[in-house]
Amino acid sequence: MTSDASPLEGVRWVALSDGARPTEDIYFLESAAPRMREQGAVIERFETRRYRLPARLALRRLAGANLLIVRSLGERWVRLIERHRERFGRIVYLIDDDLGAVTRTSGLPDAYVSRLSGLAARQPRLLALADEVVACCDALVAQLAREHANVSLLTPPMLSSPDELSHFAEVQWCIGYHGTRAHRDDIAHLAPALSAVMQGHQDIQLEVMMGRHLPEALLDIPRLTAPDAMPWQEFQHYQATRRLQIGLAPLLDTPFNRGKSWIKFLDIAAMGGVGIYSRRAPFTEIVEHGVDGLLVGDDPQEWQAAIERLLTDREATREMAARAQQKARCIGSPDTCADFWARGM
Repeated sequence: MTSDASPLEGVRWVALSDGARPTEDIYFLESAAPRMREQGAVIERFETRRYRLPARLALRRLAGANLLIVRSLGERWVRLIERHRERFGRIVYLIDDDLGAVTRTSGLPDAYVSRLSGLAARQPRLLALADEVVACCDALVAQLAREHANVSLLTPPMLSSPDELSHFAEVQWCIGYHGTRAHRDDIAHLAPALSAVMQGHQDIQLEVMMGRHLPEALLDIPRLTAPDAMPWQEFQHYQATRRLQIGLAPLLDTPFNRGKSWIKFLDIAAMGGVGIYSRRAPFTEIVEHGVDGLLVGDDPQEWQAAIERLLTDREATREMAARAQQKARCIGSPDTCADFWARGM
């Protein structure tokens, strides 16, 4: 007699949230979790920073669950899980940055270095607790495999995608860069290229989402807007509704950048644009030059030439955007992400 019950029926996952909401949502809670729930899994987010009740009540609530630790976990919770490891199911540690590389990378904000250095100091204990480590790119997998016996690759899924490209018919195009202030040096490096392009094209707008952290080298560029960075949920709505034609993804060769995924390819496609990417991993793994994006070296003149190419032949640029969207939907399928988490259940 066979059973039609889903292998996920009754399986329980708890994401222990220590504040890394974007990573939690992208790699699990808004990508895989909805599909896993349809198959009977029970999935929740547990806000560890806000929980103030006694440890015994937390243990009772989490008993028997598989635990997902994302990037970090407070000292109190690390000690609790260490002492009561037998009460839980599988423990998976998910990481999307090379935390320790911040001390080997110049130009990062001091507060950012301090915060990630603290997380890096606690990481060995999280690795020791985990049955499995999940990393977002091949470089991180290779690095963590020296510290843990079971490391898996989960590339980023795509949470939203436009279904049309009518914004390419607009007269005024937008070039966009939407990175965190940890990448100020990356975008600042392109200042000569961006200045030349904006001076030569009066019908172009440049958007760099860094607010007060905008690099000085970009301050005098005409028609540049610098909106402030947004809270995660607000940015999700912004990304789903804002349209650009050209997206920039510079990634200088630094220890910190070597641990990055190709999520910028998905981000630019989600805003309906064609990306220009640094010609190095991880972008060289997925971008087909001239087909669904452009790959260039570090010389700002190469970036200027790439932007000019996209501005000059607008129909070809639109076709590249369509192919980029198609590839992004394929490599960023949430179904693939759900299958990853469901395996072995």
